[in-house]
Amino acid sequence: MSSSSAAARRLLLLRHRHGHLLPKRHFSSSSAADGLDDGGRVKIFDRDLKRRHRDRAAWAMRETDGLVDAVAENLLDRLEDCRKAFPSALCLGGSAGAVRRLLRGRGGIERLIMMDMSADMVKKWRESENGTGDEPEMHFVVGDEEFLPIKESSQDLIISCLGLHWTNDLPGAMIQCRLALQPDGLFLAAILGGETLKELRIACTVAQMEREGGISPRMSPLAQVRDAGNLLTRAGFTLPGVDVDQYTVKYNNALELVEHLRAMGETNALFQRNPVLKRDTALATAAIYQSMFGLEDGSIPATFQVIYMTGWREHPSQQKAKRRGSATISFSDIQKQFGPSEN
Repeated sequence: MSSSSAAARRLLLLRHRHGHLLPKRHFSSSSAADGLDDGGRVKIFDRDLKRRHRDRAAWAMRETDGLVDAVAENLLDRLEDCRKAFPSALCLGGSAGAVRRLLRGRGGIERLIMMDMSADMVKKWRESENGTGDEPEMHFVVGDEEFLPIKESSQDLIISCLGLHWTNDLPGAMIQCRLALQPDGLFLAAILGGETLKELRIACTVAQMEREGGISPRMSPLAQVRDAGNLLTRAGFTLPGVDVDQYTVKYNNALELVEHLRAMGETNALFQRNPVLKRDTALATAAIYQSMFGLEDGSIPATFQVIYMTGWREHPSQQKAKRRGSATISFSDIQKQFGPSEN
């Protein structure tokens, strides 16, 4: 038996033990089955299922994770570019544990609130309090980013590391974050972008076409880089900033990749997903992944695209764009001064 086939069969065994390889369709009510909330608005993600994913991740996540730590470190580096301090800060879900561990006094934070929709995750954070005295004053809250339970204008800083991409209304969640900030408060976020797990998406698509004659949604839609700036503007943030980074993580096989996604709480939570992953499709996905993307050493790569967003709540002291038409020099004058451009 080839190593890829063996990995695929282990993947199938995991499916039988835990109920799914890629999460099954879960319906709690007729309206949920239609992907609508009580107000008739379309829901892309099953937030109750995502909470259960977070419950599982609370006990499955690694003590340290190279990918998560790299993202958190990169996000926190932005605090070093700010001259001001942020006495009160809120850290939302996702990889908040890594943010807390890697904060190391950056941002001048004196009081830190850590919030997650999973009570198990919050419990783990509370129990892992190190008590060394170098942490800010800690508070823990069970809450949902879609219904932020934070008083308006109460925080100087809000950080979200790898969590907001699971909200059904991302602009709405970001608006709530802006309102929770004090004037001149800072919003920092890192979300997974659309190129994330592109290898797995391709392998799943090819396997489904081969084995089932069609495709069905098994992986979550993610934001595109070109949309990030618009998201910040729609949410009302000033001085918006967006940049993107890409990480490639090597795994021994597809099983190891899926286990890592489980430990991060990043498995699929779509409402519209097939309830069954067929045996042949599971085996084919692992084999195709290895065949198409396998490296010389036998490992497989997985791409994680991370979009970093920075925005501020408006304040009179902030720089503002000049009024349209207020320029005192024209481009033609500049061209005359410096001469025509050379091709």
